[in-house]
Amino acid sequence: MTLDPETERQIAELSHDPRPLLVLDVDDVVLEFVRPFPRFLEMQGYSLSFNDFRLTGNITEIATGRVLERETVQGLLYAFFETQSDWQTVTDGASEVLETLSPHAEIVLLTAMPHRFRDTRRSHLQSLGLTYPLLTVELAKGPAIERLRGTGRRPVAFVDDQPKNLASARQSVPDIHLFHLMADNSLRAFLPAPEPDVIVVRDWPDARPRIAQALDI
Repeated sequence: MTLDPETERQIAELSHDPRPLLVLDVDDVVLEFVRPFPRFLEMQGYSLSFNDFRLTGNITEIATGRVLERETVQGLLYAFFETQSDWQTVTDGASEVLETLSPHAEIVLLTAMPHRFRDTRRSHLQSLGLTYPLLTVELAKGPAIERLRGTGRRPVAFVDDQPKNLASARQSVPDIHLFHLMADNSLRAFLPAPEPDVIVVRDWPDARPRIAQALDI
């Protein structure tokens, strides 16, 4: 799998930190997404009702009942990202847990979104006190995590709410410690059973000791 050149450039800007590496997804891991996004949609005249774990096919126009096609859904998602500071708050417990882990591990936020939204997201995260480095990816996350780790064998943990991203990380870094965390645990009903090597955590207080043990910190 290839590494997005812009993501590679962002990684090159980081210092070479020898500590254990903790990589975190942003939406529904560090920042709330599933809860505020439906409120944003309602302001635009749309409704979100989950029948499975995806956006396309589950967003309808309130006035007509029309199901939105992929391109319109993508446009709404991008509009949300542009105004994310009006909607997204920190996931419960994330700030406190990361503060306790940050002296002992390199923490990097890895978000799947167009690169043009990076500065907007970074500014919003910093305003919330989350000053950790932020990387954006437009391709798979696994190669980015592999490059972040560097040439050494330092321990790596990755927290994400999307099984496909955890699978990508496993493919690129076979000895990685994988954690599945969702801000809204009710959506787990739409997902298949996790792979045996994935540690399911209910929230950040649950995640903290498990991550610390995995990274030996």
